[in-house]
Amino acid sequence: MNQINKIVEKQRLFFDKEHTKELSFRLEQLKRLRKAIIDNQGEIMKALKKDLNKSPFESYETEIGLVLEELKFIIKNLPNWVKRDRVKTPIAHFISTSYTYSEPYGVSLVMSPWNYPFQLTMVPLIGSMAAGNCTILKPSEYSFYTSEVIEKIIGKNFDASYITVIRGGREANKSLLDEKFDYIFFTGSVPVGRIVMEAASKHLTPVTLELGGKSPCIVDETANIDLAAKRITWGKFLNAGQTCVAPDYLLVHKSVKDKLVARIKYYIKEFYGSDPCNNMEYPKIINDKHFHRLLRLLEGEKIVFGGNYKEKTNQISPTIVENVSWESALMENEIFGPILPVLEFNEINEVISVVNQRPKPLALYYFSNRRDRQKKIIKSISFGGGCINDTIVHLASSYLPFGGVGNSGMGGYHGKASFDTFSHKKSVLKKSNLIDIPLRYPPYKNKLELLKKIMK
Repeated sequence: MNQINKIVEKQRLFFDKEHTKELSFRLEQLKRLRKAIIDNQGEIMKALKKDLNKSPFESYETEIGLVLEELKFIIKNLPNWVKRDRVKTPIAHFISTSYTYSEPYGVSLVMSPWNYPFQLTMVPLIGSMAAGNCTILKPSEYSFYTSEVIEKIIGKNFDASYITVIRGGREANKSLLDEKFDYIFFTGSVPVGRIVMEAASKHLTPVTLELGGKSPCIVDETANIDLAAKRITWGKFLNAGQTCVAPDYLLVHKSVKDKLVARIKYYIKEFYGSDPCNNMEYPKIINDKHFHRLLRLLEGEKIVFGGNYKEKTNQISPTIVENVSWESALMENEIFGPILPVLEFNEINEVISVVNQRPKPLALYYFSNRRDRQKKIIKSISFGGGCINDTIVHLASSYLPFGGVGNSGMGGYHGKASFDTFSHKKSVLKKSNLIDIPLRYPPYKNKLELLKKIMK
């Protein structure tokens, strides 16, 4: 704890020197990070293979490539973002000009999860760097090998007074949360998110919470069933379902349910073969704890496809479960694994009602060819973000803010949203000395009518 305090103070002293506020410094450091990632992508892929059995393609597609794209986008646009923005000034402040300035908070803490351990550490870090902060990174110890590589890359390329990595489990987390930071960015579960927010409140530290929840995938009778099945299968079983925005459960119109389920079964075999647990490219569950948690969820359920597992490697094959009730253990919390519960509906208003009765999801996916229904779903259900006629891909855009709402989180990031998240918007009104209108000064006497003409 004392050592962590020293690291925080060391970063605070470095921040006070104001190097990080210079645009040239920020761009140089972002370019250095980009080069370090490119130079070490082989090591990153090896680590992801050890932690989650990710294939090189999936590692690049969902982790390394996304980070490099984010760096490219932010390096290109940062010079425009750091400029002051002139805004309009009310006539009551004549003669004045008004501006907003984006300034860094200071020392930020980024706490990342294990499911996308590289991407979900690096993308918030990029936002913190772009905004001009010093940063302490706390990667998950569940993804041990990736955290090790992150520590190596950061330690080799950046001074600890600017960016440093703290490793460890719960004790390290607790020690970090006891410290006063200027900003905290947390990605993880809802229960831990509450702990982070409670700790931050003691210091009045602003937070971004990227959490999760049960993200519905809705398919109506007008959808392109084959394409929907293909995209749902990809999105659900990517990273063996260990994705915060994975379709958590399927709500499908009863008239097309059997056809959709049949096509999902087809694409599971197409993507992963007849025995996914022996497919070298199929990811594993992160550890024994989560592996057995998922197996317990399947107890007593009607498995219509999959359900096989390999305890030696912590792999569970893509699994479809039908006749699921809302009271089932599968429907209580986010599944976070390769299990897809299937529920039926008769009309779209029924879907809106059942989804709105539950905590607001991080993501929502709707497959339909009816534009009026698409608009209705977007308007009637609150969710963090999502897709029409696809899954997952909305988070792979630097042009779209990514984040939750309600129980699924608060705040957003990616692209300009990352820069804004880690920046304080400072408002400044600059008044001219040429004229000083006496209206605002006492004594007020007969000034009220004139004031009403100006301010109305």
